[in-house]
Amino acid sequence: MVSLIKPETGPAPHIEEIDPTAVLPGGEIEIHGTNLGPVANRRPVAMVGDLAAQVLLSRESRLVLQIPEEAEGGTLRILQNGAQSNTADVAIGNLIANEVHMVANPAVDANGNIFATFSGARGQETPVSIFRIDASGESQAFASDIINATGLALDDEGTLYVSSRHEGVIYRVTPAGAVSVYAEGMGVATGMAFDAQRNLYVGDRSGTIFKIAPDRQIFVFATLEPSVSAYHLAFGLDGTLYVTGPTTSSFDNVYAINGNGEISVYYRGLGRPQGIAVDIAGSVYVAASIGGRRGIVCLPQSGDAHLAVAGSGIVGFAFVPGGSALVATSKAIYDVALGIEGYHVLQG
Repeated sequence: MVSLIKPETGPAPHIEEIDPTAVLPGGEIEIHGTNLGPVANRRPVAMVGDLAAQVLLSRESRLVLQIPEEAEGGTLRILQNGAQSNTADVAIGNLIANEVHMVANPAVDANGNIFATFSGARGQETPVSIFRIDASGESQAFASDIINATGLALDDEGTLYVSSRHEGVIYRVTPAGAVSVYAEGMGVATGMAFDAQRNLYVGDRSGTIFKIAPDRQIFVFATLEPSVSAYHLAFGLDGTLYVTGPTTSSFDNVYAINGNGEISVYYRGLGRPQGIAVDIAGSVYVAASIGGRRGIVCLPQSGDAHLAVAGSGIVGFAFVPGGSALVATSKAIYDVALGIEGYHVLQG
């Protein structure tokens, strides 16, 4: 008679913290807890919903894993030595557009329509310059004949403003899609932002922040170090203009510019900082690398900088009313449920 002996179950893995709690498909997150290390030279198994995630590093109190490209959200659990951990929620970006070419932030109007560029290579004339994605996820051509559409900004009437880094022109696009020239002579025009008085600020990556008044008078507002790619702009609650512009350094700044055009360094130490936005608590969010990890970095007014969303190739970020956010790579846009309300200057 053969006796079947059930293998002894080892101590269960335990998840204490996920860092960060939001991630794009294919991104990497860290798990902190206990009993996360290998047993008999076998790494634990990480499950995201019903999909196995690749375990990149396994230590007693730390585990690094890569979220599967097919993952759509759900719970995370760790299996090891015949035991299962507690579960933890992870917010995974939901793909909403993949036929785009983004180089800066997307824009969202009051009706939930998302505007995205197909920027193209330098000097390239693309069939569609701007796409509009409605609340149901349907994407349609919205504007054409804008070469190298780059920065996007919406006024309080739903009119879209688009910069062309090739022409140095700012275009105005009505909600019906009619395109006209709003301002010229903006250098290598990239990121844009409105202040509460409806002045439009334009970043010329050669080193100038222009201010365009509602009557279209143009002023030089501030000058910065030239960027190798683009300036990205966002206003905070107190009227501070936050600016990023990646240089050849791997230790770049986020600048804060007051209403008088006086420049200070808000944060130093990001790698290739790009798209930028602000939440209602005044925290600044930047598409960048920090500590060798890429994603959306949160820079609170007080406290430590930390990764809010993990993912590679991110160039743009925008809050959506209701607590979600749009995270843009050069080729796709994802919706991520962060549960954080963004600050929208013209909407309050």
